[in-house]
Amino acid sequence: MLDLTPDRASLDPIETASRDEIAALQLKRMKWSLAHAYENVPHTKASFDEKGVHPDDLKTLADLSKFPFTTKIDLRDNYPFGMFAVPREKVVRIHGSSGTTGKPTVVGYTASDIDMWSDLVARSIRASGGRPGDIVHVSYGYGLFTGGLGAHYGAERLGCTVVPISGGMTERQVQLITDFKPQVIMVTPSYMLSILDEFRRQGIDPRESSLAVGIFGAEPWTNSMRGEIEQAFDMHAVDIYGLSEVMGPGVANECVETKDGLHIWEDHFYPEIIDPVTGEVLPDGEIGELVFTTLSKEALPMVRYRTRDLTRLLPGTARSMRRMEKITGRSDDMIILRGVNVFPTQIEEQILKCAGLAPHFQIELSTNGRMDDMTVHVECTITSASEEARTASGKELAHHIKSVVGVTARINVAEPGKVARSEGKAKRVVDNRNRT
Repeated sequence: MLDLTPDRASLDPIETASRDEIAALQLKRMKWSLAHAYENVPHTKASFDEKGVHPDDLKTLADLSKFPFTTKIDLRDNYPFGMFAVPREKVVRIHGSSGTTGKPTVVGYTASDIDMWSDLVARSIRASGGRPGDIVHVSYGYGLFTGGLGAHYGAERLGCTVVPISGGMTERQVQLITDFKPQVIMVTPSYMLSILDEFRRQGIDPRESSLAVGIFGAEPWTNSMRGEIEQAFDMHAVDIYGLSEVMGPGVANECVETKDGLHIWEDHFYPEIIDPVTGEVLPDGEIGELVFTTLSKEALPMVRYRTRDLTRLLPGTARSMRRMEKITGRSDDMIILRGVNVFPTQIEEQILKCAGLAPHFQIELSTNGRMDDMTVHVECTITSASEEARTASGKELAHHIKSVVGVTARINVAEPGKVARSEGKAKRVVDNRNRT
């Protein structure tokens, strides 16, 4: 793989500022953001008043713990524009969730918000190893989902050439990668595996492709999957993090020279880790739920937004800003199976240990009498397609899941291509349990 370590002189000064400088900027911006939300968002004013706090009560960064949380339910209860802090006419763009689990969450941006977002995604691409003039192949979905347009504007801001292909049309994705020779691809990690399958189906060696950097986000993925992708393409696989309620992609990003966790762009987002049950703030280094307060957003300021993502905060390395560890799962996506907490990423790690299995999987939960059961649907590799080999791989995976994760799982090893593919976020869990 190429050495893509950036020239330190090319970094934004805040990326290498002292912790004291970062904290001073955060406090100044946080005071503005709390006052902006309190004065312009009725829900925020009501929640502050109910808890007996006022923006003037923030004297230090630690005082933020006195303020109430914001949740996705709050956004849905104030659908569509009730959480906006500026007149609707000042909102230049609206994004939103799919609304598959209820009313969609709606997020808005002023022109200044879009400008800031573009700057931070550009910073993220540069941290990943992208450079001005690179061709960036954007396979994130365009539309209400923030991934495609967020990546697009950031790549253009960095001075790159953008191929806005979006998701799907996997055969054409490979054709354009082969023909246009992009240096960077931005895509969900699960869909990158589908692109890898298509390279192999077409008989094209992925290691001979022009891709030098893959910037992967929108779903949890493991370091084992990183190794799989990097080996297959001879490329750097780098993690990007974001969520629409806070901004979109580009809230945090790994640095290609270290790949040791995602540096949070703390000049615009203040992170906390809380106990997901009690809501108490945990010290840096402890695993809990990630919470963000926006420091510069105009249209949709977020005060202590509960992301439901599980991680921990660590000191900065390649940058002065703190890092967050790779997301291990979500507090609301966690599977509780016979009293054991299980995350899809844990199952993925065990699959990647099995040489005879491809990295495509889906977990099916069902009820058998009074007990919950788990079936893991996986695929064999082409080289392990015999019945004997598939049986052996299934037994190996069941053993790993039992010994490492601590649950018993049925394993269904299907032929190559039989597990449902994703062109966006992977649907890892199908819950068919009887809850009546």
